[in-house]
Amino acid sequence: MKKLIECVPNFSEGQDMEVIDSITSEIEAAPGVKLLDVDPGKATNRTVVTFVGTPEEVVEAAFRAIRKASQLIDMSKHKGAHPRMGATDVCPLVPVANIGMDEVVTYAHRLAERIGEELDIPVYCYENAALKPERKNLANCRSGEYEGMADKLKKPEWAPDFGPARLNVRSGVTAVGARDFLVAYNINLNTTSTRRANAIAFDVREKGRVKRQGNPITGKIVKDEKGDPVYIPGSLRAVKGIGWYIEEYGIAQISMNLTNIAITPVHVAFDEVAEKAAKRGIRVTGSELVGLVPLKAMLDAGKYFLAKQKRSLGVSEAELIKIAVKSMGLDDLKPFNQKEKIIEYMIAEDEGSKLVDMSVAGFADETASESAAPGGGSVSAYVAALGVSLGTMVANLSSHKRGWDERWEEFSKWAEMGQAFKDELLFLVDEDTRAFNRIMDAFGMSKASEADRQARTHAIEEATKYAIEVPYRIMKKALASMDVMEAMVEKGNPNSVTDAGVGALCARTAVRGAFLNMKVNAEGLQDKGFFDRLYQEGLEMEAEAKRKEAGILAMVEEKIKGG
Repeated sequence: MKKLIECVPNFSEGQDMEVIDSITSEIEAAPGVKLLDVDPGKATNRTVVTFVGTPEEVVEAAFRAIRKASQLIDMSKHKGAHPRMGATDVCPLVPVANIGMDEVVTYAHRLAERIGEELDIPVYCYENAALKPERKNLANCRSGEYEGMADKLKKPEWAPDFGPARLNVRSGVTAVGARDFLVAYNINLNTTSTRRANAIAFDVREKGRVKRQGNPITGKIVKDEKGDPVYIPGSLRAVKGIGWYIEEYGIAQISMNLTNIAITPVHVAFDEVAEKAAKRGIRVTGSELVGLVPLKAMLDAGKYFLAKQKRSLGVSEAELIKIAVKSMGLDDLKPFNQKEKIIEYMIAEDEGSKLVDMSVAGFADETASESAAPGGGSVSAYVAALGVSLGTMVANLSSHKRGWDERWEEFSKWAEMGQAFKDELLFLVDEDTRAFNRIMDAFGMSKASEADRQARTHAIEEATKYAIEVPYRIMKKALASMDVMEAMVEKGNPNSVTDAGVGALCARTAVRGAFLNMKVNAEGLQDKGFFDRLYQEGLEMEAEAKRKEAGILAMVEEKIKGG
């Protein structure tokens, strides 16, 4: 449910680990982010750092790291093999989950402005964050490198997007961008031939292969009017690729960079390579992800392969990942550890134990204990999750019913909808407890001074509002989920109508229970207008849930009698 972005700053220091550690320590100390990788290069005298987190926290961590780099790295003394123009040379932001590129661009501009104003460093914005077309390409921004930046900044057409139009002699110039997520992906072949692997890579990569006269292998290279080679494009856009032999595994691979997985997802690349390899008499045996991948990429892959089998896509997240791993052979060379490969799962490890990760007995025991949480809100969310799970079960059973094969997509859509409701409601199980803890934390704040008392009062008010909003969200989701149960009683497998009926009973219980929780949490709230608006909606939702429940149960009774 969280918005997540990745940040991949490149710092112009790859030799002095004390400096590198000081910079990355700024990131590690920032709340809400996780440092994923630090990759120093001695020859390039450059370190690539990768971290991820929620947008506000990532921007703050990036700023702190850039500030530290400006204090420790002197560009007037820097030498390295890689092109560079600043102590922090580039700092791209990358959407990972639940956030669009337009919003990431806004955060990139915010970071760039702060660097320019507070650190007195000229900043160019590039890729999707570019404010001028010619600055979209990073190479254009960096041309001339550090040594040529003093003169370049004097030219009106190369005035920085943010910061002073003069060189910061110590820190140089920084480029801040927003780009798509890049996935490094290798596909395994049952051959040792690098030449054949290369041929397949040329078949699929966007650049393609050099055009030749006559014989496509030995013929004379065709050139354009400028004397440059003409290329025959490959079949996959936003893909770079080459074939190589991996001695460690004794096989050849297609090594690819998927530069925009919204254009060419991992599963599409896998299937295309498999098809092109088969035409050359070669078999794909599996694949491997190098580095990390967003959860969505794995879920999309799982759904893609299920759809090819004409099976319901409305299965659990764990099942979708399993299908993706097995379909693409991601465990061909070594076990696929999703906690190390999926970004969201790496971050989740730091969040501590969750109620939804408990056993059924454990959750009941925790609820029955003397602690005040989990309480009615969490239980309401869980009851609603169980209810829509029953509706989803009926949808999945219906999609596999003998004789209904042509209706699999119809029921798959209902099952997907049910899974989405289930996931959101399970999130709210723990969110209700977190909301309660926020109130307790607010009440525990210091009252030593007048400023402390005002801050405490404000924190209590905001925490109370959130404790009202969470059960309100539970009500909305539980009510909306009843559409799944209603459709399954009406259209689904007739042998399972009572299961959908029980699901409707659970949803109605959740709506009523969450409404009670919402009302009791409003005690002590100062902003009565805030609650009154939600209370009126709550009354309407409670009435609608009662009406839906009655209609669904009437259908269930009718079908039972008719059966």
